[in-house]
Amino acid sequence: MIPSVLQNFLFPPAPSLFVTTKLMIDITSLACAGYMESTGRHMQYSKFLNQGLTKKESEIKFSSRTGMLLFYTPAFLVGMSSFLVFPDQDFRFMLLATALTVHFLKRVLEVLFLHKYSGSVGLESAIVVTLSYTLSTVTMLYAQYLSEDFPNPSVDLKYVGVGLFLTGIIGNFYHHYLLANLRKEGDKEYKIPQGGLFDLVICPHYLFEILGYVGISCISQTVYASVFTLGTLFYLMGRSHATREWYLSKFGDKFPKEVKAFIPYVF
Repeated sequence: MIPSVLQNFLFPPAPSLFVTTKLMIDITSLACAGYMESTGRHMQYSKFLNQGLTKKESEIKFSSRTGMLLFYTPAFLVGMSSFLVFPDQDFRFMLLATALTVHFLKRVLEVLFLHKYSGSVGLESAIVVTLSYTLSTVTMLYAQYLSEDFPNPSVDLKYVGVGLFLTGIIGNFYHHYLLANLRKEGDKEYKIPQGGLFDLVICPHYLFEILGYVGISCISQTVYASVFTLGTLFYLMGRSHATREWYLSKFGDKFPKEVKAFIPYVF
């Protein structure tokens, strides 16, 4: 059951043990992952490879580009295949499937053509992140499919969701573009980001990623999509806090102390 105040905004919970179990796993694991990030126990990719954990010399590692492609490509393929697996669905389902497909296609294209990488991704982290993205996309679409027999929530948020989603992916791309342009070809040194919202927070790309997921939740209006977005918020808040601490430790007094981690002027 969901609180009565939320019944105007959400479909009833999907009648599925799989969806319910996945929901509980996601909110718990993402919240724990966010807490671990904030306390120095990091997912092993990007600048946090071999930080916060005992270094595993024998662990298989991929180049960052290969690892990131592993992160996003299966979820993109799930989104694409949903149009074939669930044909003749309603407009809300088609909007959700399109948003998820566009989200992960954007990430794949950024990996291939925009980002400049210098590090590696550990196999364990690659497996965890890939499964998280892929299975959450499967579950979000399946929960939407199961909700089609329910009446729509009395407050329709799908068009609000489209606006938030588009704002999120555009803002996320813009700040990824700024990050990519910090480095010239062959340059592997980190620099303090500037421009856009980087003058206020060190991870505006995470902020816009969450905005995009809020948009997806509004398009979907399922309990699962909303809970997954909440869990992702917990994780990215932890990761952004850790990122700010990393910049402070690397650049010291050169890093502007007024720049927050995730939310301008607040956190």
